[in-house]
Amino acid sequence: MTIVEATPGSVLAESCIPVLETPRLVLRAPRIEDMAWIAELADNRKVAEMTANIPHPYGMADAAAFIANLPQGRDCVTFAIFLKTDGSNPIGPPIPVGMCGFIRREDMAPEIGYWLGEPYWDRGIATEAVRALIDYAFGDLGLEALVASARVVNPASRRVIEKCGFQWTGAGLSRVRSIGASVPVDRFRLDRRIWASIRAWSASARPIRYEIDTRH
Repeated sequence: MTIVEATPGSVLAESCIPVLETPRLVLRAPRIEDMAWIAELADNRKVAEMTANIPHPYGMADAAAFIANLPQGRDCVTFAIFLKTDGSNPIGPPIPVGMCGFIRREDMAPEIGYWLGEPYWDRGIATEAVRALIDYAFGDLGLEALVASARVVNPASRRVIEKCGFQWTGAGLSRVRSIGASVPVDRFRLDRRIWASIRAWSASARPIRYEIDTRH
């Protein structure tokens, strides 16, 4: 997980958020019916301590507030992440695994963030989701740069960020709600031109399919 989670800022406006599809994942806007699984996966101290704003413990009221106050706009978006299938569910419905998104804070470039439920760590899911998020930000929204951060005690998150092309820009401190303290973080940046170079260089890059999700 990165240090960021979407913060309250506006009402849910799902109809303007696309659905992103990758080889293994579907990313779509969070819905009211997602509250139960969000609360179940997020109610984990290991998850909360690697994000800025997830409280611990985390219950249904927290999930309801999260969904009701999702930020929206060109510089902010939140996606629920679903795994299409896995070994125990080869033909069943997509499995909810976590969240990802980005939000602009003050004068900074939009900052990406993500978290996954612990059962889905170390399976390459985060990297695949973040790459889809980046392609949407640069390819569809035309953003010029993205930033990210990760706790220094979270090398797995740092690997995800670096595999997606982000470059280290320095260290700093970030407040973590679940522990009520500021912690050291590494900060990263990815510019549009670097993303374009990576996309052009990678012969294995696959297009992402988009459609507008009009369900409420």
